[in-house]
Amino acid sequence: MSPETSRGNQPASIPPRLDGPLLRPDQAAVLLAVKTSWVYDAVRSGNLPCIRVGRHIRFTRAMLEQWLGDR
Repeated sequence: MSPETSRGNQPASIPPRLDGPLLRPDQAAVLLAVKTSWVYDAVRSGNLPCIRVGRHIRFTRAMLEQWLGDR
């Protein structure tokens, strides 16, 4: 098995299992106490990490908490 791949021929950079449900931008906005439009702007500018599912953006609670802790 090469270092670039893991079991099942998936790239090794795929994150481990997600903990908890994926949150929509409006739900992330509530957790961050900001407007939904701010969430979209922050993702677009690269300031807020997200998970892309097709054309949709999603977040995990842990991802948002880590982002807040890093600030």
